[in-house]
Amino acid sequence: MQLRPTAVALATALALSLTALPLAGVASAQAAAPASAARTTPPSATEGPDTEALRAAIAGLPDHDATAALIRVGGQGSWRGVAGVRDVRTGAPALDNARFRAGSVTKVVTAAIVLQLAAEGRISLDGTVQQYLPGLLTQDFEPVTVRQLLNYTSGLRPGASLGETVEEGYAHRFETLTPRQVVGASVAEGPEFAPGTQQDYSNIHYTVLGMLIERITGDSYAHQAAVRIFRPLGMRDTSFPNGSDPRIHGPHNRGYDWIDGRLADVTDWNMSDRWAAGDMISTTADLERLLVALFRGRVVPGPQLKEMFTLPDVPGARYAAALERLELNGRVIWGKTGSRPGYATVIAATRDLSRTLVYSVNATDAKGDGAGVAQRFGFPAFNR
Repeated sequence: MQLRPTAVALATALALSLTALPLAGVASAQAAAPASAARTTPPSATEGPDTEALRAAIAGLPDHDATAALIRVGGQGSWRGVAGVRDVRTGAPALDNARFRAGSVTKVVTAAIVLQLAAEGRISLDGTVQQYLPGLLTQDFEPVTVRQLLNYTSGLRPGASLGETVEEGYAHRFETLTPRQVVGASVAEGPEFAPGTQQDYSNIHYTVLGMLIERITGDSYAHQAAVRIFRPLGMRDTSFPNGSDPRIHGPHNRGYDWIDGRLADVTDWNMSDRWAAGDMISTTADLERLLVALFRGRVVPGPQLKEMFTLPDVPGARYAAALERLELNGRVIWGKTGSRPGYATVIAATRDLSRTLVYSVNATDAKGDGAGVAQRFGFPAFNR
């Protein structure tokens, strides 16, 4: 197994990347560092988040584990912080309005669209994949319901992939896998377990839901997301790539990952294989709008919204429709994580919105164990 470099190695990598710049560029980068290290907004209420812990979390960026962080805390008292650099070569301060790959936070949008369709009577959550997408599954599969796709209990195996790790996928980052190819590989393996008996988090469930949305609406998934979610909520900086376009258009902080002992730029990457399960590009401000509106019932009607806060009756269930349930410091929190190479994202809140959190961290091991990133940048938001 390739060992990750130490913090000293990151400093060396940053220094080496700057040696290729003209002297003016080096001076500019050094001058910008203090400003980028901790630009914060004071809390708006006396009873609010643990601001000292939040400041400590972003202090010293860039470091071994992250090159930038954008954090927004809301509810009863708000706080915002931005730290790190936009680009390790120039040392330019991180942008607080940066767009980033939101990864599996995309699933929240997909679930919301499906639940809207259910509220409109166009589908039933007890209806089956075999009913709505005839021929997609073979006769080896028992009936799989829409609800089972939403809460990850469908029994479908993970689909095709261009690499299970960042290291494996890096060489294939400009290649394309279509949703039908992803699902076809899953179906060929047969069911993993009987539908509704276990919970197994995987992108495959939401790839099939994206196909369901397109079949029912006769429209593209991306356009449905725009007209049903993004435009009504004013999420002007949220979109999906145009097909296999590997770029993040508009202002963004570049993403990095340690690959073979080298800090590699992984910003440009074709994410089409993640599609309705993880292809969205957004900002922290837009995701905060989505989070608050969703919990307030402005996105999905009340009867269907319950699906997003109801765990299935299977052993060890942690996920409802898209959202994960977590208990932290005596609070029940509902949220969703997302990770793509170079970018780790979280949206989370208490059900009453007394505390909300959205962050985007340019983590250098975003696809690794996300617990460390969450404990550092997310948990302090719920300390008190």
